[in-house]
Amino acid sequence: MKIAIGSDHRGVDARRRLIGFLERHGHSVKDCGSHDETAVDYPDVAADVSRQVADGLVDRGILLCCTGVGMAIAANKIPGVRAATCHDEVAAEMSRRHNDLNVLCLAAEMVGAEQQEKMTEIWLNTDFEGGRHERRLSKISALEATACGPRSA
Repeated sequence: MKIAIGSDHRGVDARRRLIGFLERHGHSVKDCGSHDETAVDYPDVAADVSRQVADGLVDRGILLCCTGVGMAIAANKIPGVRAATCHDEVAAEMSRRHNDLNVLCLAAEMVGAEQQEKMTEIWLNTDFEGGRHERRLSKISALEATACGPRSA
């Protein structure tokens, strides 16, 4: 799977570690920074990763900041992106099964390395169930289209 991953300055170490984890598990990774601890604005990183997902340049995206919340808010502004912050394995699994989440947001400083890796692995290996959830995602897409208009290329 091709994955774009990005972090703000507070998620640099966690992002670097997750890149190694992803590559060891056979994924192709596009590192979108931030590359050091110099303060950056997380919406810029979230937009970069999310646009790659929305444009089909990568299969999925992963974003990290202190809590994961800011990244999720920013990522969800990009039409076609379904992003959420997950703090445990159940949320990671259900975000894929029921919501077809395509951008995983993680708390770089509030969740440990082992937990981040477990959630990422579950998230990557869980399929969307479809069925009744398709109807709900269609409604979300309709809301997005009404609020945002069509995505321009």
